Amino acid sequence: MAKEQGISVRGVIIEEMGNAFFKIQIESGHHVQARVCGQMVKHNIQVHRDDSVLVEISPYDLERGRITWVYK
Repeated sequence: MAKEQGISVRGVIIEEMGNAFFKIQIESGHHVQARVCGQMVKHNIQVHRDDSVLVEISPYDLERGRITWVYK
């Protein structure tokens, strides 16, 4: 069985949690817990509260995701 694609949505960081996790409010009003993806860590891209981000949510668990892009 092929690996399923993630769902990409836009959101805003509302809280910085411990261990590089962030709480994000997506466009539909739901809250998602996400962390920074590998390429952003590799290039040392900083993410702060009230930043607009693109989040890729897992189709298996709609409560978790990863931050793939930061809109500045």
